[in-house]
Amino acid sequence: MVETAGRKASLQRTTKETDIQLALALDGTGKATVRTGVGFLDHMLILLAVHGFFDLEITARGDVEVDDHHTVEDLGICLGQAFAQALGDKSGINRYGHAYVPMDETLARVCVDFSNRPFLHYQVEVKEHKIGSFDVSLAKEFFRALSLHAGLTLHVDLLHGENGHHILEAVFKALGRALAAAAASNRRVSGQLSSKGML
Repeated sequence: MVETAGRKASLQRTTKETDIQLALALDGTGKATVRTGVGFLDHMLILLAVHGFFDLEITARGDVEVDDHHTVEDLGICLGQAFAQALGDKSGINRYGHAYVPMDETLARVCVDFSNRPFLHYQVEVKEHKIGSFDVSLAKEFFRALSLHAGLTLHVDLLHGENGHHILEAVFKALGRALAAAAASNRRVSGQLSSKGML
């Protein structure tokens, strides 16, 4: 179930594996409350919201006794759906955004296009298999689900970095900034920004 008002969306997704409630406001101040049962992902989603100036509220319960996979993937699905709903037909937005974000020795680049053509390029190598209890391979699953359900072309590249926490932190911060730039209203854009006249 999804409800939208202005550039906001709220939704609930309940399956046999997860139960997620999410509210997103694109024109926010970076206020975030995130409780998913996956501590590292909570931290990353808060960073995304703060650095993208999105207001974000998430509560989730998942079958983490199995592992974190279902929760992480379903959170990507829900956040993608929320962006799609909040942006509507994507009229009047920049459409494209990119950001470079350093985190100590790390530099990450994220480029996005609200194109309605989902695609993920993910070139991020992390030496650690786990950060705390978080399985690093699940980050890609999150980004794939986000891209698919937001109608987002998403390119994520690690330019350099060593520490796994720094790498993913830089990536999520860059994602927040790139999404904010792409979703920003532009008074010079009439309708959808496309030479075809539609996305």
